[in-house]
Amino acid sequence: MIASLIRWSLDNRFLVLLAALFATAWGVWAVEHTPVDALPDLSDVQVIIRTPYPGQAPQIVENQVTYPLTTTMLSVPGAKTVRGYSFFGDSFVYVLFEDGTDPYWARSRVLEYLNQVQGRLPAGVTPALGPDATGVGWVYQYPMSPKSPAWAARCVSIRSCCSRIACAHMASRTATSSMP
Repeated sequence: MIASLIRWSLDNRFLVLLAALFATAWGVWAVEHTPVDALPDLSDVQVIIRTPYPGQAPQIVENQVTYPLTTTMLSVPGAKTVRGYSFFGDSFVYVLFEDGTDPYWARSRVLEYLNQVQGRLPAGVTPALGPDATGVGWVYQYPMSPKSPAWAARCVSIRSCCSRIACAHMASRTATSSMP
């Protein structure tokens, strides 16, 4: 079987080279036209509703804010899951949508339903939408690279490199923890 395939390939060199050229051209075209996402966003489309209700216990926040918001958001088109959380003085409602839902369409539907539920909430309580970003976009990364060969030369041992990294980590943690 293999011997006959080799014999056929030797007898039909032009066809073999033509097929190889076609496969190469098709591969180059595929590489150039295939969209690549370096960090694919695998998280669900979600809209977060935060409602401050200062000075109230979690049970009151649950009964007067979280429950009306959650039951109303259950009827939003395309919503597959609605989760409500009540804390001291705060209510969070997460509305998760079906795969393929446009995030901005989801936010506009949630805003429509928020207008409907506003009359059922206590006076002075105003729900607000969370940021229009997914959890993937909230990762902060920075490189630790030497700006000069002298800096790299001072990093002669693993211990000195680790202490520099620890100092940079502490500085970045202090800077990012003060952000709102």
